[in-house]
Amino acid sequence: MFAKALSAFVAVYCAFAACFASAQPYPNHVVRIILPYPPGGSLDSLGRLVFDRVSQSLGQQFVIDYRPGASGSIGTEVVAHAAPDGHTILLNTLPFVVNPSLYKKLPYDTVKDFAPVSLLASSPFVLVVHPSVPAKTVAEFIALAKQRPGKLNYSSAGIGTNLHVAAELFKNLTKTDIVHVPYKGGGAALIATVGGEADLSFIGVQPALPHVQAGKLRALGITSVKRSASLPDLPTIGETVRGYEFSSWWGMLVPAATPPAIVQILSDAIAKAMRAPDVAKRFEQDGVDVVASTPAEFAASIKSDIARWAKVIRDNRIEPQ
Repeated sequence: MFAKALSAFVAVYCAFAACFASAQPYPNHVVRIILPYPPGGSLDSLGRLVFDRVSQSLGQQFVIDYRPGASGSIGTEVVAHAAPDGHTILLNTLPFVVNPSLYKKLPYDTVKDFAPVSLLASSPFVLVVHPSVPAKTVAEFIALAKQRPGKLNYSSAGIGTNLHVAAELFKNLTKTDIVHVPYKGGGAALIATVGGEADLSFIGVQPALPHVQAGKLRALGITSVKRSASLPDLPTIGETVRGYEFSSWWGMLVPAATPPAIVQILSDAIAKAMRAPDVAKRFEQDGVDVVASTPAEFAASIKSDIARWAKVIRDNRIEPQ
């Protein structure tokens, strides 16, 4: 009799607790931001700046949890299987839409397992070389690469990452043979090029700029269609290589079953943080374009990008190593 009464009490208590929890305002405890890459890259820097503001706006701490590996798939899987309550979110970039074409099997469905929240921003990359590389323009570098097939190497953050795809697209359009050396993250790839371990890389404007200004790297061209306000004298690669254009993006997603009301709260907080005058100015200085899209706009962008990069992967015969 006692055991039955105790069991009934526990059931009622759990039901009450569940109802109470669901009635709590969001967020009601620490929010975990899964970043599926190592610290030190542009995604890390952007995340810290924006989520400090989001934390202030929503009154809870947002903590970055690094889960690198498998071109972002390890950390992405964590969010796909997390509780859909808005307290575990994913901050991701281009490999999110590249991986479905790069890998035959992923431990999640890129479209079905996630609810897009916002496409935060987009940014071009910069083709940089170590000062020891005797090329001062994109044209000179192409000529050098053709004189030394298989002798020059470029660093990337791993297979299928922004740096890798940007470089492979360049190689394909210029018909050059440059060796790929993958590192564990954009920070490591940048360090390798600054130290002369790699001859070149395609690096985000924000992390590359201090090294270019210090003379530790030489910038040859920017990957966007138009020149960057932060590097106005730097030509676009497309001015030399017809048809070349590449921009990365940063976006936030949550597990698919997350209530739409929570998705909207997060989207609104992101837009407020991204459009704050001082934050927007900082991004402009770093060559980053603020987007702060709606969930629906980001969802449409994801589907479009999956199709676009499937063609790039196929045409450039990019495969996991």
